[in-house]
Amino acid sequence: MCFECQNPDRSGYVQRLRDGVAKRGWMVQGVESDGSYPPWAYTIGLSGYGLPELVVTGLPVEAAAKLLNGSAARFLDSSPPAAGERLPMPGGPVEVVALAEPSAHLVFAADLYGPEIRALQLVHADAGGRWPWSADYRDGRGGQPVLGVRDGA
Repeated sequence: MCFECQNPDRSGYVQRLRDGVAKRGWMVQGVESDGSYPPWAYTIGLSGYGLPELVVTGLPVEAAAKLLNGSAARFLDSSPPAAGERLPMPGGPVEVVALAEPSAHLVFAADLYGPEIRALQLVHADAGGRWPWSADYRDGRGGQPVLGVRDGA
């Protein structure tokens, strides 16, 4: 968990996020790996447009931010994808999975928009084209938690 998430007096950080979202439209909150869990990142601010926030796990924070920023801009101009949809992306396809409990994972988005936020995870295939629900994903090493149930699975 990130330092700010654990900080009992995080109101200053939440205000900086609020200001950043007001200035830029949305922001990306990244959480580096600490060895016990993989890195992950999520948007904060799409809820203000009536859209679900976006999440990606198992990618380095910089790559995750690039994917999330590009996807957020794309979805603001059109509409968000549906759960179960596979989308072509520059780094490879992603499958969309709705989060079961977004506020449990997107702490700062919930701080800004309330516990009823919605979120979609952009689940990516590994270099071999295998998905994390496959036993041979990343040669059995895992590393991309899926935070919801696949549509139709």
